[in-house]
Amino acid sequence: MYDSIQPVGKLTIDEAMEDTQKKYLVFISHSHIDSWVAKQIASKLEAEGVETFLDQLHITVGDDFEAQIVAALKQADELLVLFTPWSQTSRFVWMEIGAALVRGIPIVPVVHGLNVDDLISQPGFPVTLKKRGMISLNQIEGYFSQLKSRISTRS
Repeated sequence: MYDSIQPVGKLTIDEAMEDTQKKYLVFISHSHIDSWVAKQIASKLEAEGVETFLDQLHITVGDDFEAQIVAALKQADELLVLFTPWSQTSRFVWMEIGAALVRGIPIVPVVHGLNVDDLISQPGFPVTLKKRGMISLNQIEGYFSQLKSRISTRS
């Protein structure tokens, strides 16, 4: 079946096929004020072999910002939302959550600078997010372990 495929460089056919498989993509949603924390999360995920999308790292000056965000959300396997006092009022964060809900991909709310119980008890806070098991930033190592399991069962 793959007889017509020639090795790419020094890769074998099987290696070339594996190389073209899509990596698991985690879109990191956050407020620009929380960029440093978001970059730390992205760095840790990438060190674990997970591809990330973070606007500051993947959108250059002059790009159509909204188009790039939408394109990345269409490809994302998962949305990690960094909930902070600043992200709660970000229209982009809420748009990204809405896109993930429509696509049906996992949404992982990570809370920083807020109390989880206080956040979910706020009037008008979406029930769909309350049901997702919000975690504190201090518990993010547990998320990394769960993510590894989720990725390994996908393969």
